[in-house]
Amino acid sequence: MSHAFDTLLVANRGEIACRVMRTARRMGLRTVAVYSDADAGARHVREADEAVRLGPAAAQASYLDIQAVISAARRTGAGAVHPGYGFLSENGDFVAALAEAGITFIGPPASAIAAMGDKSAAKARMHDAGVPLVPGYHGDDQDDALLKAEADRIGYPVLLKASAGGGGKGMRVVESAEAFQAALDGCRRESRAAFGDDRMLIEKYLTQPRHVEVQVFCDTQGNGVYLFERDCSVQRRHQKVLEEAPAPGMTEELRREMGEAAVRAAREIGYVGAGTVEFLLDADGSFYFMEMNTRLQVEHPVTEMITGQDLVEWQLRVAMGETLPMAQEALTITGHSFEARLYAEDPAQDFLPATGTLNRFELDLAGAGLEPTRVRLDSGVASGDAVSMHYDPMLAKLIVHGDDREQALATLNRALAALDIQGVTTNRDFLQRLATHPAFRAAELDTRFIEHHEAELFAPRHYTAEEYASAALVGLHQLGQERESDSPWDRHDGFRLNAKHTIRIALCDPNRIDDADALVIVEGKRAAPGDPWRLRIGDQAYDATLQPLDGDAVAVTLDGHRRRLQTRLVDNNLVVMVDPRRETRLFWRRIDAIDHGRHEAESTLTAPMHGTVVTLLVQPGERVEKGMALMVMEAMKMEHTLTAPADGQVESFHFQAGDTVGQGDVLLEFAADE
Repeated sequence: MSHAFDTLLVANRGEIACRVMRTARRMGLRTVAVYSDADAGARHVREADEAVRLGPAAAQASYLDIQAVISAARRTGAGAVHPGYGFLSENGDFVAALAEAGITFIGPPASAIAAMGDKSAAKARMHDAGVPLVPGYHGDDQDDALLKAEADRIGYPVLLKASAGGGGKGMRVVESAEAFQAALDGCRRESRAAFGDDRMLIEKYLTQPRHVEVQVFCDTQGNGVYLFERDCSVQRRHQKVLEEAPAPGMTEELRREMGEAAVRAAREIGYVGAGTVEFLLDADGSFYFMEMNTRLQVEHPVTEMITGQDLVEWQLRVAMGETLPMAQEALTITGHSFEARLYAEDPAQDFLPATGTLNRFELDLAGAGLEPTRVRLDSGVASGDAVSMHYDPMLAKLIVHGDDREQALATLNRALAALDIQGVTTNRDFLQRLATHPAFRAAELDTRFIEHHEAELFAPRHYTAEEYASAALVGLHQLGQERESDSPWDRHDGFRLNAKHTIRIALCDPNRIDDADALVIVEGKRAAPGDPWRLRIGDQAYDATLQPLDGDAVAVTLDGHRRRLQTRLVDNNLVVMVDPRRETRLFWRRIDAIDHGRHEAESTLTAPMHGTVVTLLVQPGERVEKGMALMVMEAMKMEHTLTAPADGQVESFHFQAGDTVGQGDVLLEFAADE
């Protein structure tokens, strides 16, 4: 039963825990955080009024331990638990256990979670409620041969989905009958690991659909509303990357039809609280029910931005037994909003998760000329925090608002450029490439947007001569090349006896360090420190100076053209420069430097991230072809397959299934054919 409470425990971590606690404190509630050993110093712990340790780093032994969470609530006198999203947020057993303990769950009843948690059964109920469905198989018979036959009947491509799943886990697009069994095996493994359930459903994969979802809200008095829609079409690995509200191109009639269908779906299962009904929207305007997420979604801030409502406050008030704050006719849309999900991952390496320490994590709104009311950073991390291998790699959400889509998109790009992140590889630059892509700007969206535009999104960056010259100048300055010495033996400025005074600097994209993109020649000797350098790049020459400003800012002047840049040098070889338009990353090295590491690594394969070995796919001594799968790793809830770099054979494995490995660990010895 819903009732009043004065202490709220947030059974989650990261940005959602921080977000919920901020709203709770504004409402006068005391906040309690829970944490694992890996999160003992995390931001959500630091911001809470109280915090209780749950257990070790592994989620199963901490955040997913139902009794440990309930014990923490009892220990702190918490009258309610907010589950955030992920972990126990859609766990019916958790809801039932809280009810037995007399603690309010901020979310729907266990029966509603069960109704939508089994996606096959949910499809049947939606059919009965008159909600349109995509053709597919949702049956209980899970025999591999039957599933294969159903996929053949539906017609390829098909989408394999974990029946108990969500968040892109246990999901594969299967393009052909030949690829079906391998995809099914992989989906079952991921689904068992993530949900303890390997049942699958199959759906026809629409080739150019949009992913449009509707935010619904219901109270305990039977009232239900929809707070309009969000377009979440831009995805990688079936996980959302950029979201926006309202969805581009929506007519009022289509908005009403989808919204009313979403409310029907919620009422069909006796829903209470915040929920999201997800649809596939085809090019002809037809829409089909996909699933219902029985929790608050990661992308809810774009809905808050266009409606002016705090959905977490709505959740808390509904859980206290109050009626919905607004009726349907009172809800309106104002402007446009985008959300960009910032992940610790490397898009250039197939979005592999990244770990490390955030030496700097700051958003400089004033420096970028951005209004605080138009930009919001929901983050669970801060400068100095560690990013571990144990949890989802999402670091933060950058949310912006504008009077229209064009203005909101311009604000998003300026805000991304103003976000300064050091120490951990992220997808920030990739988000900028997405947001500035002509097709995205034109709202030409579908769920395979990244695949359709892969050539442009992952094309090598083309840098200007000015960027190369600026990077050379930053490297010279920050490596101390401005220091002059009377003795030639103490100098590192290109001194040669009876030869012209030069420094030769090779600059290239950090993802392609084998060959220099540009060679910068520093010519001659300056008369005094502070005088211009003479830089030559091919036929282009510049008189160049650098002036340190506040913090990491510098003023670079090339032939009288002065620009203010945020700069840093990472590990003495990576120059990062950010201006209001974009970020530049260039690998910097003296031309006489020799990279021995690449040659030493030719006979080995190393772990691209911290993780756990899932399975070995070949035997030691077995001959393999280039691209053949050798082993599977799991990190941050996702599987990653490592493949042979060339034709040859695996000589030995250094790890077995179940072993934990660190980033850079040598996984196996590989002998390539001559």
